[in-house]
Amino acid sequence: FLCVLGTVSCTLFLAVNGLYSASDDVIELTPTNFNKEVIQSESLWLVEFYAPWCGHCQRLTPEWKKAATALKGVVKVGAVDADKHQSLGGQYGVRGFPTIKIFGANKNKAEDYQGGRTSDAIVDAALSALRSLVKDRLSGRSGGYSSGKQSRESGGADKKDVIELTDDSFDKNVINSDDVWMVEFYAPWCGHCKNLEPEWAAAATEVKEQTKGKVKLAAVDATVNQMLASRYGIRGFPTIKVFQKGEDPVDYDGGRTRSDIVARALDLFSDNAPPPELLEIINEDVLKTTCDAHQLCIISVLPHILDTGASGRNSYLDVMLKMAEKYKKKMWGWLWTEAGAQSDLESSLGIGGFGYPAMAAVNARKMKFALLKGSFSEQGINEFLRELSVGRGSTAPVGGGAFPKIHAVEPWDGKDGELPVEDDIDLSDVDLDDWDKDEL
Repeated sequence: FLCVLGTVSCTLFLAVNGLYSASDDVIELTPTNFNKEVIQSESLWLVEFYAPWCGHCQRLTPEWKKAATALKGVVKVGAVDADKHQSLGGQYGVRGFPTIKIFGANKNKAEDYQGGRTSDAIVDAALSALRSLVKDRLSGRSGGYSSGKQSRESGGADKKDVIELTDDSFDKNVINSDDVWMVEFYAPWCGHCKNLEPEWAAAATEVKEQTKGKVKLAAVDATVNQMLASRYGIRGFPTIKVFQKGEDPVDYDGGRTRSDIVARALDLFSDNAPPPELLEIINEDVLKTTCDAHQLCIISVLPHILDTGASGRNSYLDVMLKMAEKYKKKMWGWLWTEAGAQSDLESSLGIGGFGYPAMAAVNARKMKFALLKGSFSEQGINEFLRELSVGRGSTAPVGGGAFPKIHAVEPWDGKDGELPVEDDIDLSDVDLDDWDKDEL
């Protein structure tokens, strides 16, 4: 007694605009009103999913109308044109017509109606389901149902960093944004969405902190915001899409745990982020801020400017910048100082006044460091950092267990160094003849 999607026999019936009208006691349901009318309702609902062209649906129509009139004020009776609103039918796994579902105390778990197709059979099933619902309430097994939207908003602080988007706010916030957006399209009744919700919320907070708000996690109730759901072809829930400026959105098909979501967000962030800044240690704040904010800070001690000149120093800085770009996904901090400018820091890192240029990778939380043993070149530094990134390489505690005092120095002006100007010696008062005689 089902019209199966795509079969020829059902398509032989003349298509009509719909089987129900406003004058019927059957409530027409659409993706726009389904959540409010059914999911958020305390009432028991019988919902028929039909296709206007389906002969079995057409034969059921008068019986469905009779049942709706008989149950008026007792049980809600609705109908969904699932041929027109395929997304709504798809949400409930509708594969043939008519499909009848009973939405009782737990609106997340609709039951399939398997009874007869007469009004008497439909009314009997409705009253039986209603009796079960009332008895459940009497025994305290059901406390009613709160809407998915309310559920997502409850617990406030936990979900504070998930941005709720709508048809009206989406383009303004997402499409023209320089930030990366990960957007979850959900349905309030969807069990998988409810499972994802706490993971998505926790990930949103962590991603906001780690990317300084440059990657945003958002959510769209696709049952309410039909324009967006249609524009992006949302067919199942939850669907997660990644939006980046100037690019078509792509589906996120990774894991659904907090750590999976965060890992993908950080990849997106580092792919789009510029390489980290390479800062000269000119005061204590530069060192502390950089090393406290990153898992590792890479500190180079470059030769004195008189030893290399501007071109030599810039070549070393270029090597560091290339490595910072290569390892930018690690989100490490990058610093440099001139030999002798921070001698206490050099000593605490085992550099100790010789062997320039030198490099140390410092974990400021553990106050441990590792020294570059190879050459200060792209190849040598790459090998050093690659070993560190997989947890290999020997480390030692920072001397004294903390960073030493950092001296404030003038930042390098980008020029060649100049030897200090020596005082001129005035020889005008010296009698060279007398000096020569004395020497003799």
